[in-house]
Amino acid sequence: MLRFVTKRLLYGLLVLLGVVTLVFFLFNILPGDPARMMLGQRADQESIDIINRDLGRDKPVALQYVNYLNDLLPLSLHNNSDPQHYFYLAPEKYRHCLHLASIGSTTLVLKAPYLRRSYQSQRPVSEIIAAAFPQTALLAIVAMLLALILGITLGVVAALHKDGWVDRLVLVLSTLGMSLPSFFAAILIAWLFAYVLADWTHLNMFGNLYSVDDYGCGQYIDLKNLILPALTLGIRPLATLTQLTKNSMLEALSQDYIRTARAKGLSRRRVIVHHALRNALNPVVTSASGWLASLFAGAVFVEYVFDWKGMGVVIVDGLEKYDFPVVMGTILFICVLLVVINILTDILYALLDPRVRIQ
Repeated sequence: MLRFVTKRLLYGLLVLLGVVTLVFFLFNILPGDPARMMLGQRADQESIDIINRDLGRDKPVALQYVNYLNDLLPLSLHNNSDPQHYFYLAPEKYRHCLHLASIGSTTLVLKAPYLRRSYQSQRPVSEIIAAAFPQTALLAIVAMLLALILGITLGVVAALHKDGWVDRLVLVLSTLGMSLPSFFAAILIAWLFAYVLADWTHLNMFGNLYSVDDYGCGQYIDLKNLILPALTLGIRPLATLTQLTKNSMLEALSQDYIRTARAKGLSRRRVIVHHALRNALNPVVTSASGWLASLFAGAVFVEYVFDWKGMGVVIVDGLEKYDFPVVMGTILFICVLLVVINILTDILYALLDPRVRIQ
């Protein structure tokens, strides 16, 4: 088991290194000058050069990449003599590092990964992510719960009415849900439920988790704004889980232990719930764990359409303003989240099925 976990961790680290490399070089070859965006189009070249020097963008790309890795790694080298060599040099940060060893002017320190600062607001990227992630997490979890509840229910109903009109209707809706792009689905659902049917639904086309009170009493939590984004984000996993539940139920209902349970005189409800459904849920739950990881990444477009103040809005806003540290840091955070969830899922598979450990 230890060898299996070690191998998965190694694969995860290699994936993260590849993502870091790809993201860094991609955003360093994109057209556009962040310094000019910060100073305005009429800024003189001397001011632009000063900003680029302060951001470390005046150095060769290879050296910038090494410095970026040095910022991200928990074990990092701190150059005391070159303020521009190491971006973690802020005194308030450096004092909280654990100094391990010193060689000349270079110090080996143990620290938290540093995602640098926003070009526009000068806020640490980690603070921006910390403010946006809870709303993305809430949206993804609610969407997954919605997909699980509706998917299992529709899948069971379709299996019990195989080849009937209910089964065909569920099949059509599932196929439509799996083929519908999230961005288009978000626009369609917002238009239908928040514009055409607004008098009945009383839902907003745009809205955040927190709304401002009309009477000047500050902000309050408005869960109504969560309904449409969660419904939109949960459409694809809902369609997949519905078909998976149906197929698993049909397979379970054909097993010998189901016929034995019926022969013993157990009620139809008890046979379905306590015998067939319990065994059919294993692949559904494992599939749901994988979908939960992908929802964090897939929430970008949905959040942007509904103006849900999560990491999706942060990424789009950073792209519009050439705020590369924010975009890069957010993408890396999502990738780390995906890798961690996938590793935990693999470990869970190995615990449930020992055959997985030999792969």
